[in-house]
Amino acid sequence: MQSKISEQGWALLPLRLMIGFGFAAHGYAKLSRGPASFATILTAIGVPQPHLMAWVTSLLELIGGISLMAGAFVAPLSLPLAAIMLTAMFSVHFQYGFSSVRLKAVTASGAEFGPIGYEMNLLYLAGLLTLALLGPGKLSVDHCRKSRQFEKSG
Repeated sequence: MQSKISEQGWALLPLRLMIGFGFAAHGYAKLSRGPASFATILTAIGVPQPHLMAWVTSLLELIGGISLMAGAFVAPLSLPLAAIMLTAMFSVHFQYGFSSVRLKAVTASGAEFGPIGYEMNLLYLAGLLTLALLGPGKLSVDHCRKSRQFEKSG
């Protein structure tokens, strides 16, 4: 059963969808709040040209995430998306340690959490690396493009 799932191209689909959705959701959130808000954060962590980089990062996350979900341009998108994760990990999350869930208290209004560590950044990086090395799978735009190129050249 396991090898059949892998052979039919389903094995990487959940990973690709989750990683892609995560990036798209974060890109959409940055754009909906306005890239100027994100530029303020980039300024605080010392990113050069923060207003330009806010737009580039937001659009890359949104469009790149959608492309990952579709399985389009997975390998070339993995590097710039990994750069975003590494920047976030080392400039924001690393100082808070590994754990992404830091429960501080449970109050009448609900759970209160502390700063987020770098655990999620590592999961995204591992997912991107897996997709870059293994490809997006058979159920992807990239696979369809390669199949058509092979048919035309063969």
